[in-house]
Amino acid sequence: MWKTVLRRVLFMIPQLFILSILIFALAKLMPGDPFTGLITPDTDPKTIEALREAAGLNDSILVQYGRWITNAFKGDFGVSYTHKIAVSSIIGQRAGNTVFLSLFTIIMTYVIALPVGLLAGRYQNSIFDKIVVIYNYISYAVPTFVLGLVILFLFGYQLQWFPTSGSVDVGVTSGTFAYFMNKLYHLILPGLTGAILGTATTIQYLRNEVIDAKQQDFVKTARSKGVPVSKVYSRHIFRNSMLPITSNIGMELVALISGSIFIETIFAYPGIGQLFIQSIGSRDYSVITALVMLFGVITLIGTLVSDILMSVVDPRIRLD
Repeated sequence: MWKTVLRRVLFMIPQLFILSILIFALAKLMPGDPFTGLITPDTDPKTIEALREAAGLNDSILVQYGRWITNAFKGDFGVSYTHKIAVSSIIGQRAGNTVFLSLFTIIMTYVIALPVGLLAGRYQNSIFDKIVVIYNYISYAVPTFVLGLVILFLFGYQLQWFPTSGSVDVGVTSGTFAYFMNKLYHLILPGLTGAILGTATTIQYLRNEVIDAKQQDFVKTARSKGVPVSKVYSRHIFRNSMLPITSNIGMELVALISGSIFIETIFAYPGIGQLFIQSIGSRDYSVITALVMLFGVITLIGTLVSDILMSVVDPRIRLD
């Protein structure tokens, strides 16, 4: 298996190279540049031109790409035009918040979805199952920003149970237990929003798999041998039903890390999703290209992790 993992990692190199070309080209096709916003009726065009020359924006596309990709392999994505600090530093400051939010969301998602999906599939056509089906339909239909705004308005502004912005309160000492609990407190609303939307897919997958597994021969054989119903579900049905869900865990985590743009924007949560939106608005090319490249790397790694998890859950599946 490890040979296959190494082969997959090596195959990522040309994929990342092609991705880097597309990212750089699309960034250059964006209208304007980082200095466009500085132009006013009183601005001397020579001043803006000098800034562009100093930033290397007047060089040919090939020269600019060569300089960017060479530095990128060294971990140097340049300096943010907006924040005036290294891109790697500003992403590092925000990445931790997004990772915490993503992990919290996925934990909440599976804590809710696994028992609900298993029970809905086990007691098919019951009142509980019908409620779950209705819940899934509503979850699929409600857009992220709509649910986020409703939760923010209700629990943040009306009831004032949770904070409405930020990742931690000002003045809390970093590294203390109070600091950890305060960060967790700020995660609840955005994490709850992501979890509610994420549970629908997992519940539906698990429900359908349980319903199908109940009709399989190995379940009928176990029941005919007198195996208790609880053990049939826990050892046979549930384990087999988890296979498609396990294969999606890696990609779901990737989607949360790279796709938390709406949630972070709505809740003013300082993560890389919010940074991405801000960078597009300010045409901060160095940050945009670095983030999209990061999302691409995370996606490739997530795919590999999903395959490895599949082989761990089901010994019959091996990466050959």
